[in-house]
Amino acid sequence: MSGIITSPSVELSTYRDQHFKGSRAEQDRLLRNSTTLYVGNLSFYTTEEQLYELFSKCGDIKKIIMGLDKYKKTPCGFCFLEYYQRCDAENCMRYVNGTRLDDRIIRTDWDAGFVEGRQYGRGKTGGQVRDEYRSDFDSGRGGYGKIIQQKVTPLGEGGYGR
Repeated sequence: MSGIITSPSVELSTYRDQHFKGSRAEQDRLLRNSTTLYVGNLSFYTTEEQLYELFSKCGDIKKIIMGLDKYKKTPCGFCFLEYYQRCDAENCMRYVNGTRLDDRIIRTDWDAGFVEGRQYGRGKTGGQVRDEYRSDFDSGRGGYGKIIQQKVTPLGEGGYGR
């Protein structure tokens, strides 16, 4: 037995960034040593100030990079958050993951490190892929999913018609 005690909440999830440039082993090594977190399920209206307020309770934040719609350059529901120290990021995974911010349950996960360009949504319409296929109405994430919006918005009201 190694004597190292890890909490399940700080262990690596099964998610891996499919756009990562490098091997799975390299990505896993970076994730195990990372001080950067991906934060998801944010409201489009959550501000950087709100993020600093909540996440600084776990430690000193080096930087926050807001996720943006690729075309509109508006927030699209995620961010990258970098701490100075791994132990602060681990505390965030333990204590902030699954809590409520702006009336939404937020998710945190390890990130191998922010690379320029990753702040943009990867969906066809510029936002996050998950918001394109959503069939429910979510006021904190722009209403209905983009595909449904395109089908139900009449021509002349900013839509694409039927």
